[in-house]
Amino acid sequence: MPAYARVLIDADAVIEAQDAEAPVPWWSFGKTIIAATALRLAELGRLSLDDDAQGYSLRQVLRHEAGLKDYGPLPAYHQAVAAGDTPWPAAELRRRAGADTHAFPPGQGWAYSNIGYLEARQRIETAHPGTLEAAAQQLIFEPLGVTARLALAEDDLDGVEMGPARGYHPDWVYHGLFVGSLAEAARLLAGLLGPNSPLQASSLAAMRQSRALPQFAGPVWKAPSYGLGLMRSTIEGGFVAEGHTGGGPGSAIAVYGREDRAGRVAAVFALEGAGIDPEAEAARLLA
Repeated sequence: MPAYARVLIDADAVIEAQDAEAPVPWWSFGKTIIAATALRLAELGRLSLDDDAQGYSLRQVLRHEAGLKDYGPLPAYHQAVAAGDTPWPAAELRRRAGADTHAFPPGQGWAYSNIGYLEARQRIETAHPGTLEAAAQQLIFEPLGVTARLALAEDDLDGVEMGPARGYHPDWVYHGLFVGSLAEAARLLAGLLGPNSPLQASSLAAMRQSRALPQFAGPVWKAPSYGLGLMRSTIEGGFVAEGHTGGGPGSAIAVYGREDRAGRVAAVFALEGAGIDPEAEAARLLA
C-alpha cells in the first residue's frame, strides 16, 4: 500500500478512490463508534447519558467536558510505546496520568481525554456484557452492513498498514483500536449520519449538539466544535463537515461527511512522512 490512501463516496457510490480497500488503523475515529454505541444503549434503556452519580455524566465524558485528564501529554507513555513495552494496566495508566483529580470541574471546561473514552468503553461493556467489539457489531456495524473489528492483540494487526509502527500493541489505545478499510470507514459514517441510521433522530441531534472550540480554528476548520464523539466545523465552501480525525504512531486518518449532503463522505489515510494532511485532503474532497 502506498503512503497515502483516500476515498470519496456519495449516495453509496464511490466517486474516487485510491487503495481504499486495504485495512488501516482507525485510531480516534473509534470515538465516533463508541459514542454511537453508547447512544444506542441509551435508547434501549441500558445506559444513562445523564446520571452523574460519579460527579459527572457520560454525556460530559463523550463531549470531553468531564474534566478527566489524558495520557497524551505523558512523556513516559510515548517512551513506553516507542520502546515496545507491554501496555500498562488501566489502573496504572490512571495513576500516572493523575486521573483521580480533575483538570476542571465537570461541565465547566473542555479538554480532550482518551481516558474519558476508556471510561466510556468500560460503561458500554458493563451495559452490554462482553466486549466493546460485540456491542459495536450488534448495535452499529451489522445494521449498517459494515465490516470492521477491534484489535486486541499484536497479531490482530497482521496485514494492517501500520507503517513504521509495526509491532505496535493495540492495547496502547485504551479506548480500543478499530481497524478496517477506508471504504468501510466512509460507509460507516455515511450510514450512521444518514436517513437509515441505526440511531433515532433525537440521538443524532444529541450527537451533533456541540461545544464551540474557537481556540482550534485554522486554515481547514473555520468554526470547530465537538459533539458526542463527533468533530464538526464550517470549512471553506461554507458547509459543515462532521466526523473525526485520528492519529497514532506512524499514521493519521480523517473521516468526514457533509451535514448538508447526507451520504457524501471522504476518508483519507496517510503514513508519517507522506506530506499529506488528512484533514485538509478530506475537506478538499468534500467540496
